[in-house]
Amino acid sequence: MKHTQYIVLIYSLLWIVSACKQTGVTPDIQTSKSINIFPDYTGVTFPSNIAPPNFRIMEKGEEYYTEIGNQNQIYTRLRSKQPSVVIPQKKWKELLNDTTGNMFYIRICIQQDNKWIQYPDIINNISKSPIDPYLAYRLIYPGYELWNQMGIYQRNLSTYEESPIIENKSVEKGCINCHTFCKNSSETMMIHIRGKMGGTLIKQQENFSRLDIKTPEMNNGGTYAAWHPAGRYLAFSVNEIQQYFHSTGPKAIEVADSESDLIILDTKTNHLITSPAIYGNEWMETFPAWNPDGTMLYFCRSKAIDKKTPLSNIRYDLYRISFNAEKRDFGSPECVYKASEKGKSVSFPRISPDGKYLMFTCSDYGNFSIWHPESELYLLNLETNEIRNMEEVNSTDVDSFHTWSSTGEWFVFSSKRQDGLWAHPYIAKFDTQTGMACKPFVLPQEDPDFYLKFTKTFNLPELITAPVKNRDQLIRKTRNNKETVNREVLFR
Repeated sequence: MKHTQYIVLIYSLLWIVSACKQTGVTPDIQTSKSINIFPDYTGVTFPSNIAPPNFRIMEKGEEYYTEIGNQNQIYTRLRSKQPSVVIPQKKWKELLNDTTGNMFYIRICIQQDNKWIQYPDIINNISKSPIDPYLAYRLIYPGYELWNQMGIYQRNLSTYEESPIIENKSVEKGCINCHTFCKNSSETMMIHIRGKMGGTLIKQQENFSRLDIKTPEMNNGGTYAAWHPAGRYLAFSVNEIQQYFHSTGPKAIEVADSESDLIILDTKTNHLITSPAIYGNEWMETFPAWNPDGTMLYFCRSKAIDKKTPLSNIRYDLYRISFNAEKRDFGSPECVYKASEKGKSVSFPRISPDGKYLMFTCSDYGNFSIWHPESELYLLNLETNEIRNMEEVNSTDVDSFHTWSSTGEWFVFSSKRQDGLWAHPYIAKFDTQTGMACKPFVLPQEDPDFYLKFTKTFNLPELITAPVKNRDQLIRKTRNNKETVNREVLFR
Protein backbone atom coordinates (compact mmCIF):
# COMPACT_ATOMS: atom_id res chain seq x y z
CA MET A 1 0.00 0.00 0.00
CA LYS A 2 2.79 2.36 0.92
CA HIS A 3 4.58 1.48 -2.34
CA THR A 4 1.42 2.26 -4.36
CA GLN A 5 1.01 5.60 -2.59
CA TYR A 6 4.64 6.40 -3.34
CA ILE A 7 4.15 5.63 -7.07
CA VAL A 8 1.00 7.79 -7.17
CA LEU A 9 2.88 10.61 -5.47
CA ILE A 10 5.74 10.41 -7.99
CA TYR A 11 3.34 10.47 -10.95
CA SER A 12 1.44 13.37 -9.39
CA LEU A 13 4.64 15.38 -9.01
CA LEU A 14 5.69 14.58 -12.58
CA TRP A 15 2.28 15.72 -13.83
CA ILE A 16 2.54 18.99 -11.87
CA VAL A 17 6.05 19.67 -13.22
CA SER A 18 4.91 18.87 -16.75
CA ALA A 19 1.84 21.09 -16.44
CA CYS A 20 3.93 23.98 -15.13
CA LYS A 21 6.52 23.79 -17.90
CA GLN A 22 5.99 26.75 -20.22
CA THR A 23 6.30 26.45 -23.98
CA GLY A 24 6.50 29.14 -26.63
CA VAL A 25 3.67 30.11 -28.93
CA THR A 26 3.60 30.50 -32.70
CA PRO A 27 2.27 33.95 -33.58
CA ASP A 28 -0.43 34.30 -36.18
CA ILE A 29 0.13 38.03 -36.56
CA GLN A 30 3.09 40.35 -35.95
CA THR A 31 2.24 43.96 -35.22
CA SER A 32 4.45 47.05 -35.25
CA LYS A 33 2.42 48.62 -32.46
CA SER A 34 4.43 49.02 -29.24
CA ILE A 35 3.21 47.05 -26.26
CA ASN A 36 2.01 49.01 -23.23
CA ILE A 37 3.12 47.67 -19.84
CA PHE A 38 2.83 49.07 -16.31
CA PRO A 39 5.10 50.09 -14.75
CA ASP A 40 6.97 51.33 -17.82
CA TYR A 41 10.02 49.07 -17.89
CA THR A 42 10.81 49.73 -21.56
CA GLY A 43 14.09 51.04 -22.92
CA VAL A 44 15.70 51.37 -19.49
CA THR A 45 19.04 50.41 -17.97
CA PHE A 46 18.86 48.29 -14.81
CA PRO A 47 21.64 47.84 -12.24
CA SER A 48 23.19 44.41 -12.04
CA ASN A 49 21.70 43.81 -8.58
CA ILE A 50 18.07 44.94 -8.89
CA ALA A 51 15.00 42.87 -7.99
CA PRO A 52 12.82 41.53 -10.84
CA PRO A 53 10.80 44.34 -12.49
CA ASN A 54 7.37 42.69 -12.41
CA PHE A 55 4.71 44.33 -14.54
CA ARG A 56 1.18 44.17 -15.94
CA ILE A 57 0.42 43.96 -19.66
CA MET A 58 -2.01 46.80 -20.36
CA GLU A 59 -3.61 45.28 -23.45
CA LYS A 60 -6.81 43.19 -23.44
CA GLY A 61 -6.53 39.55 -24.40
CA GLU A 62 -7.76 36.02 -23.82
CA GLU A 63 -4.30 34.71 -22.97
CA TYR A 64 -0.81 36.12 -22.56
CA TYR A 65 2.67 34.81 -23.31
CA THR A 66 5.85 36.49 -22.07
CA GLU A 67 9.39 35.41 -22.88
CA ILE A 68 12.50 36.96 -21.37
CA GLY A 69 16.01 36.27 -22.61
CA ASN A 70 19.20 37.54 -24.19
CA GLN A 71 20.90 36.74 -27.49
CA ASN A 72 22.12 33.41 -26.16
CA GLN A 73 19.37 32.01 -24.01
CA ILE A 74 15.72 32.16 -22.95
CA TYR A 75 15.46 32.44 -19.16
CA THR A 76 11.73 32.73 -18.56
CA ARG A 77 8.58 31.64 -20.39
CA LEU A 78 5.27 32.61 -18.81
CA ARG A 79 1.86 31.77 -20.25
CA SER A 80 -1.29 32.80 -18.43
CA LYS A 81 -4.83 34.05 -18.81
CA GLN A 82 -3.87 36.90 -16.48
CA PRO A 83 -1.97 39.99 -17.72
CA SER A 84 0.28 40.12 -14.63
CA VAL A 85 3.91 39.09 -15.20
CA VAL A 86 5.81 37.93 -12.11
CA ILE A 87 9.39 37.03 -13.04
CA PRO A 88 10.89 34.10 -11.07
CA GLN A 89 13.63 35.57 -8.88
CA LYS A 90 16.07 32.71 -9.50
CA LYS A 91 15.72 33.02 -13.28
CA TRP A 92 16.03 36.81 -13.10
CA LYS A 93 19.25 36.52 -11.11
CA GLU A 94 20.65 34.14 -13.71
CA LEU A 95 19.75 36.65 -16.41
CA LEU A 96 21.44 39.47 -14.49
CA ASN A 97 24.62 37.44 -14.04
CA ASP A 98 24.78 36.36 -17.69
CA THR A 99 23.73 39.65 -19.28
CA THR A 100 25.76 42.22 -17.32
CA GLY A 101 26.89 44.93 -19.69
CA ASN A 102 24.52 43.77 -22.45
CA MET A 103 20.91 43.91 -23.62
CA PHE A 104 18.01 41.57 -22.95
CA TYR A 105 14.55 41.36 -24.45
CA ILE A 106 10.99 40.94 -23.22
CA ARG A 107 8.82 39.32 -25.91
CA ILE A 108 5.06 39.51 -25.45
CA CYS A 109 2.33 37.75 -27.40
CA ILE A 110 -1.37 38.25 -26.75
CA GLN A 111 -4.19 35.98 -27.89
CA GLN A 112 -7.14 37.93 -29.25
CA ASP A 113 -10.05 36.25 -31.08
CA ASN A 114 -8.13 32.95 -30.91
CA LYS A 115 -5.15 34.44 -32.75
CA TRP A 116 -1.74 35.08 -31.24
CA ILE A 117 -0.41 38.59 -31.88
CA GLN A 118 3.32 39.20 -31.36
CA TYR A 119 4.37 42.71 -30.37
CA PRO A 120 7.81 44.26 -30.98
CA ASP A 121 10.36 43.15 -28.39
CA ILE A 122 11.03 45.39 -25.41
CA ILE A 123 14.78 45.96 -25.23
CA ASN A 124 16.44 46.84 -21.92
CA ASN A 125 20.01 46.90 -20.65
CA ILE A 126 21.81 45.46 -17.65
CA SER A 127 24.59 47.77 -16.47
CA LYS A 128 27.95 46.49 -15.30
CA SER A 129 27.56 48.85 -12.35
CA PRO A 130 25.58 47.73 -9.30
CA ILE A 131 23.56 50.23 -7.32
CA ASP A 132 23.91 50.77 -3.57
CA PRO A 133 21.95 47.78 -2.25
CA TYR A 134 19.52 49.61 0.05
CA LEU A 135 17.08 52.49 -0.24
CA ALA A 136 15.81 54.40 2.80
CA TYR A 137 12.64 56.48 2.60
CA ARG A 138 9.78 57.88 4.62
CA LEU A 139 6.28 56.55 3.97
CA ILE A 140 3.48 58.99 4.65
CA TYR A 141 -0.03 59.68 3.39
CA PRO A 142 0.02 62.48 0.79
CA GLY A 143 -2.35 64.76 2.70
CA TYR A 144 -1.69 66.35 6.07
CA GLU A 145 -4.60 64.75 7.97
CA LEU A 146 -2.86 61.42 8.65
CA TRP A 147 0.62 62.76 9.42
CA ASN A 148 0.64 60.69 12.64
CA GLN A 149 0.89 57.45 10.61
CA MET A 150 4.40 57.43 9.19
CA GLY A 151 7.76 55.78 9.41
CA ILE A 152 11.21 55.56 7.86
CA TYR A 153 11.87 52.27 6.12
CA GLN A 154 14.69 50.54 4.27
CA ARG A 155 14.29 48.36 1.23
CA ASN A 156 16.69 45.71 -0.05
CA LEU A 157 16.95 46.56 -3.76
CA SER A 158 18.02 43.02 -4.70
CA THR A 159 14.85 41.60 -3.20
CA TYR A 160 11.51 43.05 -2.12
CA GLU A 161 12.31 42.94 1.59
CA GLU A 162 11.30 46.10 3.45
CA SER A 163 11.94 46.71 7.15
CA PRO A 164 11.28 49.69 9.43
CA ILE A 165 14.13 51.84 10.67
CA ILE A 166 11.79 53.75 12.96
CA GLU A 167 8.00 54.22 13.03
CA ASN A 168 6.17 56.96 14.83
CA LYS A 169 4.06 54.47 16.76
CA SER A 170 7.34 53.85 18.64
CA VAL A 171 7.70 57.54 19.55
CA GLU A 172 4.16 58.32 20.73
CA LYS A 173 2.94 59.36 17.26
CA GLY A 174 5.57 62.08 16.90
CA CYS A 175 6.29 63.45 13.43
CA ILE A 176 9.31 61.64 11.98
CA ASN A 177 10.47 64.55 9.91
CA CYS A 178 13.80 64.05 8.14
CA HIS A 179 16.67 61.61 7.78
CA THR A 180 20.08 61.78 6.14
CA PHE A 181 23.29 59.75 5.88
CA CYS A 182 26.97 60.55 5.61
CA LYS A 183 28.32 59.44 2.22
CA ASN A 184 25.57 56.81 1.82
CA SER A 185 26.67 55.07 5.03
CA SER A 186 24.14 53.67 7.48
CA GLU A 187 26.83 53.92 10.17
CA THR A 188 26.59 57.71 10.31
CA MET A 189 23.05 59.01 10.11
CA MET A 190 20.53 61.46 11.51
CA ILE A 191 16.77 61.33 12.09
CA HIS A 192 14.71 64.30 13.23
CA ILE A 193 11.53 63.80 15.31
CA ARG A 194 8.96 66.34 16.41
CA GLY A 195 6.50 66.02 19.28
CA LYS A 196 6.62 64.87 22.88
CA MET A 197 9.59 62.57 22.24
CA GLY A 198 11.09 64.95 19.70
CA GLY A 199 14.73 65.67 19.10
CA THR A 200 17.49 64.92 16.64
CA LEU A 201 18.75 61.33 16.79
CA ILE A 202 22.34 60.92 15.72
CA LYS A 203 24.01 57.57 15.09
CA GLN A 204 27.78 57.41 14.63
CA GLN A 205 28.85 53.77 14.43
CA GLU A 206 27.83 52.33 17.83
CA ASN A 207 27.31 55.71 19.47
CA PHE A 208 23.82 57.19 19.74
CA SER A 209 22.75 60.62 20.93
CA ARG A 210 19.53 62.64 21.10
CA LEU A 211 19.99 66.38 20.83
CA ASP A 212 17.90 69.51 20.88
CA ILE A 213 19.42 71.50 18.00
CA LYS A 214 18.37 74.83 19.44
CA THR A 215 19.47 77.25 22.14
CA PRO A 216 17.25 79.71 24.06
CA GLU A 217 18.58 82.56 21.91
CA MET A 218 17.55 80.89 18.63
CA ASN A 219 14.12 81.41 17.10
CA ASN A 220 14.06 78.02 15.35
CA GLY A 221 15.58 74.59 15.71
CA GLY A 222 17.61 72.53 13.28
CA THR A 223 15.62 70.97 10.43
CA TYR A 224 17.18 70.00 7.07
CA ALA A 225 20.60 68.47 7.55
CA ALA A 226 23.73 67.48 5.63
CA TRP A 227 26.74 65.55 6.95
CA HIS A 228 30.22 66.91 6.41
CA PRO A 229 32.08 64.11 4.54
CA ALA A 230 34.45 63.59 7.48
CA GLY A 231 31.46 62.71 9.66
CA ARG A 232 32.15 65.18 12.47
CA TYR A 233 30.08 68.20 11.44
CA LEU A 234 26.41 68.31 10.60
CA ALA A 235 25.02 71.34 8.77
CA PHE A 236 21.41 72.32 9.53
CA SER A 237 19.00 74.89 8.28
CA VAL A 238 16.90 76.40 11.09
CA ASN A 239 13.47 77.15 9.65
CA GLU A 240 10.15 78.69 10.58
CA ILE A 241 7.85 76.70 8.30
CA GLN A 242 4.31 77.77 7.36
CA GLN A 243 1.61 75.67 5.66
CA TYR A 244 -1.12 77.12 3.45
CA PHE A 245 -4.25 75.33 2.23
CA HIS A 246 -6.15 76.42 -0.88
CA SER A 247 -9.71 75.42 -1.74
CA THR A 248 -9.09 75.66 -5.49
CA GLY A 249 -6.24 75.57 -7.99
CA PRO A 250 -3.55 73.02 -8.87
CA LYS A 251 -1.63 73.56 -5.61
CA ALA A 252 -3.97 72.61 -2.78
CA ILE A 253 -1.14 72.76 -0.25
CA GLU A 254 1.67 75.28 -0.13
CA VAL A 255 4.62 75.21 2.25
CA ALA A 256 7.02 78.10 2.71
CA ASP A 257 9.65 79.41 5.11
CA SER A 258 9.09 82.71 6.84
CA GLU A 259 12.58 82.51 8.38
CA SER A 260 15.62 80.30 7.81
CA ASP A 261 19.36 80.35 8.52
CA LEU A 262 22.29 77.91 8.58
CA ILE A 263 24.19 76.46 11.53
CA ILE A 264 26.84 73.73 11.93
CA LEU A 265 26.80 71.20 14.76
CA ASP A 266 30.17 69.93 15.92
CA THR A 267 29.16 66.43 17.06
CA LYS A 268 32.43 66.01 18.94
CA THR A 269 31.81 68.96 21.29
CA ASN A 270 28.06 69.60 20.82
CA HIS A 271 28.85 73.20 19.89
CA LEU A 272 26.93 75.13 17.26
CA ILE A 273 28.92 77.15 14.77
CA THR A 274 27.71 79.72 12.26
CA SER A 275 28.57 83.09 10.74
CA PRO A 276 26.76 86.40 10.19
CA ALA A 277 27.24 85.61 6.50
CA ILE A 278 24.68 82.77 6.72
CA TYR A 279 22.72 83.67 9.86
CA GLY A 280 20.78 86.91 10.13
CA ASN A 281 17.68 88.88 9.23
CA GLU A 282 18.59 90.01 5.71
CA TRP A 283 18.52 86.60 3.99
CA MET A 284 16.87 83.19 4.23
CA GLU A 285 19.23 80.22 3.77
CA THR A 286 18.18 76.58 3.58
CA PHE A 287 18.96 73.07 2.22
CA PRO A 288 22.72 72.81 2.96
CA ALA A 289 24.92 70.38 0.97
CA TRP A 290 28.68 69.74 1.20
CA ASN A 291 31.12 69.19 -1.63
CA PRO A 292 33.09 65.89 -1.43
CA ASP A 293 36.14 67.29 0.36
CA GLY A 294 34.10 69.34 2.84
CA THR A 295 35.69 72.68 1.97
CA MET A 296 32.54 74.20 0.52
CA LEU A 297 28.96 74.35 1.78
CA TYR A 298 26.29 74.85 -0.90
CA PHE A 299 22.84 76.14 -0.01
CA CYS A 300 19.72 77.91 -1.29
CA ARG A 301 19.25 81.60 -0.51
CA SER A 302 16.43 84.11 -0.82
CA LYS A 303 15.89 87.65 0.33
CA ALA A 304 14.07 87.78 3.68
CA ILE A 305 10.31 88.23 3.46
CA ASP A 306 7.55 89.77 5.53
CA LYS A 307 3.87 88.90 6.01
CA LYS A 308 2.89 90.89 2.91
CA THR A 309 5.26 89.07 0.56
CA PRO A 310 3.30 86.92 -1.94
CA LEU A 311 4.43 83.28 -1.95
CA SER A 312 4.92 83.47 -5.71
CA ASN A 313 7.57 86.17 -5.20
CA ILE A 314 9.85 83.99 -3.05
CA ARG A 315 12.71 82.68 -5.19
CA TYR A 316 15.91 81.01 -4.08
CA ASP A 317 19.31 81.20 -5.77
CA LEU A 318 22.14 78.69 -5.45
CA TYR A 319 25.00 79.83 -3.20
CA ARG A 320 28.11 78.42 -1.60
CA ILE A 321 30.48 79.42 1.20
CA SER A 322 33.91 78.06 2.06
CA PHE A 323 34.46 76.24 5.35
CA ASN A 324 37.71 75.47 7.19
CA ALA A 325 37.09 72.34 9.28
CA GLU A 326 40.25 72.74 11.38
CA LYS A 327 39.64 76.39 12.25
CA ARG A 328 35.86 75.97 12.19
CA ASP A 329 35.28 79.22 10.30
CA PHE A 330 33.67 80.42 7.10
CA GLY A 331 34.50 82.55 4.08
CA SER A 332 32.12 84.83 2.19
CA PRO A 333 28.97 83.69 0.34
CA GLU A 334 29.23 83.37 -3.44
CA CYS A 335 26.30 83.11 -5.84
CA VAL A 336 26.65 80.09 -8.13
CA TYR A 337 23.37 80.31 -10.06
CA LYS A 338 20.97 83.24 -9.94
CA ALA A 339 17.79 81.35 -10.77
CA SER A 340 15.62 84.26 -9.63
CA GLU A 341 16.71 86.31 -12.65
CA LYS A 342 15.18 83.59 -14.86
CA GLY A 343 11.93 83.48 -12.89
CA LYS A 344 12.95 80.21 -11.22
CA SER A 345 13.79 78.96 -7.74
CA VAL A 346 16.33 76.39 -6.54
CA SER A 347 16.00 73.64 -3.94
CA PHE A 348 17.82 70.45 -2.88
CA PRO A 349 21.38 70.93 -4.21
CA ARG A 350 23.25 67.59 -4.25
CA ILE A 351 26.85 67.15 -5.44
CA SER A 352 28.07 63.96 -7.11
CA PRO A 353 30.74 61.95 -5.24
CA ASP A 354 33.40 62.94 -7.79
CA GLY A 355 32.60 66.63 -7.23
CA LYS A 356 31.96 67.22 -10.93
CA TYR A 357 28.19 67.68 -10.99
CA LEU A 358 25.58 69.37 -8.87
CA MET A 359 21.97 68.28 -9.31
CA PHE A 360 19.17 70.49 -8.03
CA THR A 361 15.42 70.92 -8.29
CA CYS A 362 14.07 73.93 -10.15
CA SER A 363 10.52 75.28 -9.74
CA ASP A 364 8.71 78.55 -10.39
CA TYR A 365 8.96 79.83 -6.83
CA GLY A 366 9.57 78.78 -3.23
CA ASN A 367 11.60 75.69 -2.33
CA PHE A 368 9.08 73.03 -1.28
CA SER A 369 9.11 71.60 -4.76
CA ILE A 370 7.17 68.43 -3.89
CA TRP A 371 3.99 70.57 -4.08
CA HIS A 372 4.91 72.13 -7.43
CA PRO A 373 3.91 70.17 -10.57
CA GLU A 374 6.38 72.19 -12.63
CA SER A 375 9.36 71.03 -10.53
CA GLU A 376 12.17 69.53 -12.60
CA LEU A 377 15.71 68.28 -12.10
CA TYR A 378 18.57 70.43 -13.39
CA LEU A 379 22.29 69.63 -13.64
CA LEU A 380 25.20 72.01 -13.09
CA ASN A 381 28.61 70.96 -14.41
CA LEU A 382 30.93 72.42 -11.76
CA GLU A 383 33.91 72.23 -14.13
CA THR A 384 32.34 74.17 -17.00
CA ASN A 385 29.54 76.01 -15.11
CA GLU A 386 27.06 74.81 -17.73
CA ILE A 387 23.50 74.29 -16.48
CA ARG A 388 20.87 72.24 -18.26
CA ASN A 389 17.38 70.88 -17.74
CA MET A 390 17.60 67.09 -17.36
CA GLU A 391 14.91 66.51 -19.96
CA GLU A 392 15.84 62.84 -20.26
CA VAL A 393 14.48 62.13 -16.76
CA ASN A 394 11.85 64.83 -16.17
CA SER A 395 8.11 64.37 -16.66
CA THR A 396 5.00 66.56 -16.84
CA ASP A 397 4.51 66.41 -13.06
CA VAL A 398 6.63 66.74 -9.93
CA ASP A 399 10.25 65.58 -10.21
CA SER A 400 11.93 66.52 -6.98
CA PHE A 401 14.06 65.27 -4.07
CA HIS A 402 17.08 63.31 -5.33
CA THR A 403 20.25 61.67 -4.00
CA TRP A 404 23.33 60.16 -5.64
CA SER A 405 24.61 56.63 -5.15
CA SER A 406 27.99 56.23 -3.45
CA THR A 407 29.69 55.83 -6.85
CA GLY A 408 27.77 58.59 -8.62
CA GLU A 409 26.72 56.15 -11.34
CA TRP A 410 23.10 56.08 -10.18
CA PHE A 411 20.67 58.48 -8.60
CA VAL A 412 17.18 58.20 -7.17
CA PHE A 413 14.53 60.91 -7.15
CA SER A 414 10.95 61.45 -6.13
CA SER A 415 8.33 61.80 -8.87
CA LYS A 416 4.54 62.19 -9.04
CA ARG A 417 4.41 61.41 -12.76
CA GLN A 418 1.95 58.56 -12.36
CA ASP A 419 -1.03 60.54 -11.09
CA GLY A 420 0.14 63.86 -9.63
CA LEU A 421 -0.69 62.79 -6.07
CA TRP A 422 1.61 60.02 -4.87
CA ALA A 423 5.38 60.40 -5.03
CA HIS A 424 7.29 57.26 -6.02
CA PRO A 425 11.05 56.59 -6.14
CA TYR A 426 12.57 56.53 -9.62
CA ILE A 427 16.08 55.29 -10.36
CA ALA A 428 18.31 56.35 -13.27
CA LYS A 429 21.76 55.38 -14.54
CA PHE A 430 24.14 58.34 -14.81
CA ASP A 431 27.14 58.62 -17.15
CA THR A 432 29.84 60.37 -15.12
CA GLN A 433 31.78 61.22 -18.29
CA THR A 434 29.03 62.79 -20.40
CA GLY A 435 26.72 63.98 -17.62
CA MET A 436 23.73 62.32 -19.30
CA ALA A 437 21.22 60.03 -17.61
CA CYS A 438 19.32 57.02 -18.92
CA LYS A 439 15.55 56.72 -18.87
CA PRO A 440 14.43 56.36 -15.22
CA PHE A 441 12.41 53.43 -13.88
CA VAL A 442 10.24 53.15 -10.80
CA LEU A 443 11.45 50.97 -7.90
CA PRO A 444 10.39 47.36 -8.74
CA GLN A 445 7.80 45.75 -6.49
CA GLU A 446 6.77 42.11 -6.07
CA ASP A 447 3.13 42.88 -6.92
CA PRO A 448 2.84 44.23 -10.49
CA ASP A 449 -0.18 46.29 -9.37
CA PHE A 450 1.57 47.76 -6.31
CA TYR A 451 1.63 51.34 -7.62
CA LEU A 452 -2.05 51.13 -8.58
CA LYS A 453 -3.09 50.27 -5.01
CA PHE A 454 -0.55 51.64 -2.53
CA THR A 455 -1.86 54.81 -0.86
CA LYS A 456 1.26 56.22 0.81
CA THR A 457 3.83 58.49 -0.74
CA PHE A 458 7.57 57.75 -0.77
CA ASN A 459 9.36 60.74 0.73
CA LEU A 460 13.09 61.61 0.85
CA PRO A 461 14.58 58.52 -0.87
CA GLU A 462 18.24 57.97 0.07
CA LEU A 463 20.56 55.27 -1.30
CA ILE A 464 22.71 53.54 1.34
CA THR A 465 25.47 50.93 1.09
CA ALA A 466 24.24 48.72 3.96
CA PRO A 467 21.11 48.38 6.08
CA VAL A 468 20.63 50.37 9.27
CA LYS A 469 21.22 48.11 12.25
CA ASN A 470 20.69 48.57 16.00
CA ARG A 471 17.12 49.75 15.45
CA ASP A 472 16.20 48.97 19.09
CA GLN A 473 19.00 51.18 20.39
CA LEU A 474 17.80 53.98 18.13
CA ILE A 475 14.27 53.75 19.54
CA ARG A 476 15.49 53.46 23.14
CA LYS A 477 17.45 56.68 22.67
CA THR A 478 14.20 58.57 22.02
CA ARG A 479 13.18 57.82 25.61
CA ASN A 480 16.31 59.36 27.11
CA ASN A 481 16.61 62.99 28.07
CA LYS A 482 17.72 65.27 25.25
CA GLU A 483 21.28 66.52 25.42
CA THR A 484 21.70 70.25 25.04
CA VAL A 485 23.92 72.03 22.56
CA ASN A 486 26.24 74.89 23.41
CA ARG A 487 26.03 78.32 21.84
CA GLU A 488 29.49 79.30 23.08
CA VAL A 489 30.96 79.53 19.58
CA LEU A 490 27.78 80.30 17.67
CA PHE A 491 29.23 83.15 15.57
CA ARG A 492 32.65 82.70 14.02
